[in-house]
Amino acid sequence: NSFTIKKMFVESPLRAAMERTQELYVNDQQSIETNLTGQEEMNTTMEIESSSILPQSKNYKRWLRISIYVFFVLSCQALATILGRLYYENGGKSTWMGTLVQLIGFPVLFLFRFFSQIKTPKSTDTTTSIQFPSSFTTLGSVYIVTGLLVSANSYMSSIGLLYLPVSTFSLILASQLAFTAFFSYFLNSQKFTPFIVNSLFLLTISSALLVVNTESQNTAKVSRVKYVIGIICTIGASAGIGLLLSLVQLILRKVLKKHTISTVMDLVAYQSLVASCVVLIGLFASGEWNTLTSEMRNYKLGEAPYVMTLVSVAISWQVYTIGVVGLIFESSSVFSNSITAVGLPIVPVVAVIVFHDKMNASKIFSIILAVWGFISFVYQHYLDGKKLKTSHTNPVQGTLPPVEEGHRDIEIV
Repeated sequence: NSFTIKKMFVESPLRAAMERTQELYVNDQQSIETNLTGQEEMNTTMEIESSSILPQSKNYKRWLRISIYVFFVLSCQALATILGRLYYENGGKSTWMGTLVQLIGFPVLFLFRFFSQIKTPKSTDTTTSIQFPSSFTTLGSVYIVTGLLVSANSYMSSIGLLYLPVSTFSLILASQLAFTAFFSYFLNSQKFTPFIVNSLFLLTISSALLVVNTESQNTAKVSRVKYVIGIICTIGASAGIGLLLSLVQLILRKVLKKHTISTVMDLVAYQSLVASCVVLIGLFASGEWNTLTSEMRNYKLGEAPYVMTLVSVAISWQVYTIGVVGLIFESSSVFSNSITAVGLPIVPVVAVIVFHDKMNASKIFSIILAVWGFISFVYQHYLDGKKLKTSHTNPVQGTLPPVEEGHRDIEIV
């Protein structure tokens, strides 16, 4: 009995200590589990908040970029045209130089392409590498053909800008939308809807008014023969631009088969390189390069403004091109083409203010018809975009997966 009593006195404190230790261990485990649960809830809350903030931040940045590109298109399109006319107004006579400055700034496009590649995720490169690259001969042929067409368009527009008032030149050049739809009908199976037909009719009448009333429009202090040559060259440049846009759409779809911003930038930059080489050959072959030194000395605004004017024209056209390509990449070719169309009527208004171009009744009526044609053109493409968006979210087919950044489809209209 004494042994049993001793055993109870010894084991009882030990059992109590063990139970106390086990109780503390269970409490610690529960405390750890509670802390982990709270941490998980906090992480989940932070993930939900960050997921709701990130899309908004990306959306704001995207619209900021779109706004910048719109500003580039609207401002640089008018600025380049006005400065080009300023060159001729103050003693510039070389049409080859006026053509060269439209193209020679193409290295800016390579810089834009380089920085855009830095911001592009690496995953886009793997997707692009799956596609079969075009052969060197094919790419060379594409760049040469489009480059020759670009050089011809630029030269004809330079002659038109030399012999015509800026407002007349811009309104006639606006008919490029009609030529784009016309050539797209044959090359890209463009459908002629009522709004497109209405736009073609209005833009044609708008340009025809200026062509018929040559006497009242001739305020550029040139002979009637040169004025008619200016009109013919401007119409030719407008038709050439329409053909180029339709041809580029066909090339991207049938030849290159890659709809990325890098593909478009390469096409624009290398065709500008080819066009610049062609224009340089024309500049030296015509002998106009011999007169550039005296032309700079006799420039009414001075030698420094002479250089600054030409440099500004070159930069303005390339910034305009960056804006056009940027809008295609950030939004769509429809939106980019629409912004370009909206910017065309701005030039005649600015020309009246800067060069005091005569604004008679026929020119005002031509502007009204042109704006009406632009609205009809833009509205049709708005309907096309809305229809395309509806087809992408068709409940039968399901919602299409989002396109990776850097691989948005490009359809130049």
